[in-house]
Amino acid sequence: MERELFFLWLALVGYVLAGTFSLIVSLLGRRTGMALLVMMVVALSLHGFSLGLRWERLGHGPFINQFEIISSNLWSLTLVYCVVYGRIPVLRPLAAVILPVLFILMGWLLVVNPFDSEYPPTYNTVWLYVHIGFGKVFMGAALVAAALGVVVLFRAIRPWFTSLPADDILDELGYRFLAISFVFDTLMIVAGAIWAQDAWGRYWNWDILEVWSLINWLLVTLALHLRPTFHISPRASAVIGILVFIVAFVNFFGVPFISRTTHQGII
Repeated sequence: MERELFFLWLALVGYVLAGTFSLIVSLLGRRTGMALLVMMVVALSLHGFSLGLRWERLGHGPFINQFEIISSNLWSLTLVYCVVYGRIPVLRPLAAVILPVLFILMGWLLVVNPFDSEYPPTYNTVWLYVHIGFGKVFMGAALVAAALGVVVLFRAIRPWFTSLPADDILDELGYRFLAISFVFDTLMIVAGAIWAQDAWGRYWNWDILEVWSLINWLLVTLALHLRPTFHISPRASAVIGILVFIVAFVNFFGVPFISRTTHQGII
């Protein structure tokens, strides 16, 4: 475990350096360029190596206890943003919004016990990996959509993020990322139902996590329908996009650890 934690600490230091660099550059009104991407990729690689060591040692993926869930989602969210950062240069200033969110996960990770956990027999199915993979892409897309919403709301108060496009363009980009999150949220629920049938002999049981997942899916669906149907303003769209991410965050990192159902996480 010491090697895993050593590389994890190196990764966290790398994330902090990348985030600090991003904030300083943003405050100075300059562009981060590819330097930030290199810093994030290095930290991401160290983190991935740490997760790989843990996976090899325990024989299961990093998604059983709270430490593993926070750590693996921190890695996947960073990966999604690295892809966005590299593929959509116009959105690079979003690092000043997204990286502080990742800082919250890092701080939380530091106070969680990294103990080993057993792999429940019901988890031993490929559909669990498919279910979790779709969920991580959904969460990453929702994070980017929420960050775009934060920028729109901030600019209504002060002239920040002036290097980003106009609000209507950011609104359109946020809508597209919400559409991506909707697709992967739907796939996550479908894959989760198939996994539940294999693991527990039922597709749906209305337990607390399933209900929250349904609420999240309905909220994303509502967000996608409101904009073209009622032509709501970019600010209203921004609020909804942020709300989608908040509900998803609670669903991913809160509900599993208060639930007393089959979806219960191991704290």
